[in-house]
Amino acid sequence: MKRLCATAVIAVLGLTAAGTAHADHRTDTRTLQRQADALLDQGAPGVLVEVDTPRGDLKVRSGYGDVDRRTPVPWGAKFRIGSYTKTFVASTVLQLVGEGRLSLEDSVDRWLPGVVAGNGNDGTKITVRQLLQHTSGVYNYVGKMPELFLEKDFPKIRYRTVTAGQTVSLAVQEPPTFAPDTDWSYSNTGYSLAGMIIERVTEHTWQHEVRTRIVEPLGLRDTFLPGTAAFVPKPHAVGYERFPEKGLEADPDDPRYGRAVDVTNYNPSWGGAAGEMISTTEDGNRFLKALMSGKVLKPAQLTEMTKTVRASRLDPAWPGARYGLGIMWIPSSCGGYWAHGGDIPGFMTRNGVTPDGTRSVMVSINTDSLVAKPGVPKPDKDITADLVDHALCGGK
Repeated sequence: MKRLCATAVIAVLGLTAAGTAHADHRTDTRTLQRQADALLDQGAPGVLVEVDTPRGDLKVRSGYGDVDRRTPVPWGAKFRIGSYTKTFVASTVLQLVGEGRLSLEDSVDRWLPGVVAGNGNDGTKITVRQLLQHTSGVYNYVGKMPELFLEKDFPKIRYRTVTAGQTVSLAVQEPPTFAPDTDWSYSNTGYSLAGMIIERVTEHTWQHEVRTRIVEPLGLRDTFLPGTAAFVPKPHAVGYERFPEKGLEADPDDPRYGRAVDVTNYNPSWGGAAGEMISTTEDGNRFLKALMSGKVLKPAQLTEMTKTVRASRLDPAWPGARYGLGIMWIPSSCGGYWAHGGDIPGFMTRNGVTPDGTRSVMVSINTDSLVAKPGVPKPDKDITADLVDHALCGGK
């Protein structure tokens, strides 16, 4: 979640019919393994990949789940999924829309009167749709939390509880990034507000609603909504973080990253509905496929989810990317796919699913602060782009 959120590196493009992988596309395991191995040169301590295809599942792994012990990433590893949480939250909001309990065109103030106000922020002019689409213009609260990005400060706050209301209060200390619906910019604050709206509408926590509406019905037995709990259930890899010396002010071309620190355990409440969840490659694939197969949302709501806007700020990672409601569309060699990755301290998640829901891939890396080996060229796109493309398009 962190860098996807702090530097806006996450995206989608929005077509629904184009881009389905042909039935004869085959994912070559040797190629998949080679691509996973290549991620180690980019600074990944360990990598776990699972591809779900009509012919069965494929899994590869590379590197170490625990560098000191030189043990691999467990095949069934649980990991923090960061901003992939947003797809679960957006789906929950859209289920409530399908039940007639709220509207995508409702204003934030309709449900949270006075919460988004001050410094030019106006909740009467921002809609639920804009929160989910990152077109609200509300400032990204992560930019007001530099302690997350400094090695000397992180130990002091790693077990601190942060409420959704506190994250929104931080955000509205800053003026809007732009007027609602005039631009696109990734903002975790929109999902803090979405979680608060779920709670106002249902009178239950957003975690309860995601669990009872999505996790339990789909049988996602290894997917967790930890709230303030600091531990990742076993088995899991060690989550490593290299903190840039200058925190959020670090130059991305010269970040001066420090040593790799074990940050596996911490209170993820600051991520909340924007990024607190824990899952596995198997469960992550199951949810993506169920979503695109129409098993999570009614057709009208899935159509709304997959209406996208251009997200040009994400072009350095995914050229041509567009963003829907908690889901991204990314062009590929066979047309395109739906996805939503996530970066959060210690873990990076990438994924993708074909528009017909027949093929999906999950990638877990046990760091979100990769430092490439000396002499390794800097990639011109997301480091997993070729792997995900091969997994979904079969190399064609």
